[in-house]
Amino acid sequence: MLLDGSSTAPATDRSFDILALLGDRSTLARRPDFYVEEASGQVELADYLRLRRDTFVHEQGLFTGHDLDDLDADPRTVVLVAKDRSHTVVGGVRLGPVDDGPDLGWWAGGRLVVAPGARGPQGIGAALVRAACARAEGEGVLRFDATVQTRNEPLFRRLGWRSVRPATVADTPHVLMRWPVGRIAAQVASTKSALGPLLAELPAPPGFVGDDGAPVPGTDVIAACDAIVPSMVERDPEWAGWCAVLVNVNDLAAMGASPVGLLDALGARDPAHAALVLAGLTRAARAYGVPVLGGHTQLGVPAALSVTALGRTDRPVPGGGGRPGHAVRLTADLDGGWRAGYRGRQWDSTTRRRTDELRTMARAVAVARPAAAKDVSMAGIAGTLGMLAEASGCGAVLDVGAVPRPTGAAMGDWLTCFPGFAMLTADEPHAPALPAGPATGAVCGELTAGQGVGLRWPDGEITEAVASAVTGMGTA
Repeated sequence: MLLDGSSTAPATDRSFDILALLGDRSTLARRPDFYVEEASGQVELADYLRLRRDTFVHEQGLFTGHDLDDLDADPRTVVLVAKDRSHTVVGGVRLGPVDDGPDLGWWAGGRLVVAPGARGPQGIGAALVRAACARAEGEGVLRFDATVQTRNEPLFRRLGWRSVRPATVADTPHVLMRWPVGRIAAQVASTKSALGPLLAELPAPPGFVGDDGAPVPGTDVIAACDAIVPSMVERDPEWAGWCAVLVNVNDLAAMGASPVGLLDALGARDPAHAALVLAGLTRAARAYGVPVLGGHTQLGVPAALSVTALGRTDRPVPGGGGRPGHAVRLTADLDGGWRAGYRGRQWDSTTRRRTDELRTMARAVAVARPAAAKDVSMAGIAGTLGMLAEASGCGAVLDVGAVPRPTGAAMGDWLTCFPGFAMLTADEPHAPALPAGPATGAVCGELTAGQGVGLRWPDGEITEAVASAVTGMGTA
């Protein structure tokens, strides 16, 4: 689908001639009056800048001489243009990071312009705004602002934008508006929000509701169990086998438990597929130094894999041990890169680590013993923080600029991906860091009264990431 909402791709004049020769009048009748795309060269960029100058300098008198600023010189700034059927630029908008520092996922759109002859019912301005929103979210942006002239506020509100506060630009009344990026909330809703009602009647040991592992009553044993998404087992069996070990060891690590052994349950269509899964599982078990104690394998069935891990500690660290005022720390392995086929979703650092490095990270919570800990799983960093806060009976704020992050990951991707090894902990503000060897740690937020998760930006603004409880399971 094109950015103007049509399903018909812009065609060259020659292709329209061919359609006419074929008698395809219905397709010709449906071709859009305009389409939106990224400016492809200096000529189109110059056309856009000329439209801006004609509108904002000569027509509206907002600026004197020109309307250029630092964002126009920033190579990260993206310009989208609208073109008519003759491929003439009839409108445009720009968007990009707010400042010249690291891209934290805070972008702004601006300088929206439509040529006088193209204004009206065609909806070019609205299409450019929608295209800018789609592009921003595609770039992993988590905050997208625009300062618009007051007379344009109704248009933006109709398109789903929210008014934040009045502003003044070039001595003219404007309104700061914000596009509600719902990436984190959508991920939480799809992965965790159904858990509370589903699991409400299951008996659970007090103090560990919603935890990463379960203390076995009357013992110092911690049990954890995770299943791998069947589609991943089917199309990437060795990686699925590796991850089945990884996620379970991380669950034990979050509770401060030392791994004792693993049990696997594998379903596969044939022996060849089963062998690939087991190869990944074996390689990971050896890398972490954890034996596979037993399990079950069934062939001739749809792909399925789950692993149970057993560990030991006489003082398990709860996920719900935090309190308002506790500092939130993220400790993550930033080495590695996106797993092939999972860009923006799964960060692979562990397959490159030595056994001693993996074990150092896995025992970091046991050594530091924070008040609360959870390993970052499929809910992502923001969603997992929401789970920790929910179990602790409070809310949380995450300082976006302080979050440890790989240079090759957009903030939106990093806060919502599965990061390999990443541990969220909560404790007193001056508590020691986790001794996690090659992993990087930093205080990047705090637990608060209330519920949900907010993102705090360098200007002090807090935007909503998770509105309320993540799982509905309540306080541990």
